[in-house]
Amino acid sequence: MATVAQLSKTERFLSYNRWLQEKFGERVYKVIVDAGFTCPNRDGTVAVGGCAYCNNNSFRPPSAIKTDPIRDQVREGIEYIRKRFDAHKFIVYFQPFSNTYADTEYLSQLYQDAIDHPEVVGLAIGTRPDCVDEEKIRMIDEIAQRIYVSLEFGVESIYDDTLRRVNRGHDYAAFLRAMEMTRGRSIHTGAHLILGFPWETRQQWLAMADEMSRVGVEALKIHHLHIVRGTALAAEYARRPFPVFGYDEYLDLLCDFIERLDPNIVIERMFGEAPLGLLVAPNWHRTKNDLVLDIQRKFEARDIRQGRKFDTPSVAL
Repeated sequence: MATVAQLSKTERFLSYNRWLQEKFGERVYKVIVDAGFTCPNRDGTVAVGGCAYCNNNSFRPPSAIKTDPIRDQVREGIEYIRKRFDAHKFIVYFQPFSNTYADTEYLSQLYQDAIDHPEVVGLAIGTRPDCVDEEKIRMIDEIAQRIYVSLEFGVESIYDDTLRRVNRGHDYAAFLRAMEMTRGRSIHTGAHLILGFPWETRQQWLAMADEMSRVGVEALKIHHLHIVRGTALAAEYARRPFPVFGYDEYLDLLCDFIERLDPNIVIERMFGEAPLGLLVAPNWHRTKNDLVLDIQRKFEARDIRQGRKFDTPSVAL
């Protein structure tokens, strides 16, 4: 696992913003684009209805919901962010749905259109592990040899029972195969996890830190389970409410999770977000800034440091 930044003596965890800043010499901003993809568990290829927890509008801003050509979305996004933050370097983020779910030639042109802007220094591609193959990985690696590329896999859970219950349409082995395809290449690999499915246990959530460390992901997005309107999970919650995280409960879990995580893994996020108009539960009545500050205070109060209890035992799936 190769990283640019290492955890300093004063840092509690290896943050993505700091890692990018050290890699590129200044703050880097993401431009979210929408290429109009869907997912194989939505269009009937492996299932219909999508993931039980997923409402894409809960995690992408309205400005990202577009069907404009990618070059136009990139240009407009850069102009907006540059004016707002005096920004100079950008990563184009293909976020909504599964952004490798098309033929390789089409994807190659799409990604090339995204990085043609002179101020774009990288590409981030969000996808599912069952939507890549050797041909696509080779193509993405060719781009990654010229420019930074982060390939983010939605893992969500390492437990097949959970993946079935949330209608993922693939098993955990699909992620392991995808990781094996990327091994030894120039692609920076990331994973998304959701902590809090009510049928999983605290020990199972903590075991996912061990497993992500074992398989060698280079970046991680950690989300707490939040229930949003317009999803199968919200309908289930309305019929029969199930436990969701309390605020302090989640912060304490996060402390223990981070301490078990390989200190070389870059942490891109530590909690999920959803607009209040879509959020069903849990509503902690905290802003994003509140969460960031409270995590920092909790880490300091408990003297948390990423990787302090890092180990790589075998995980029984």
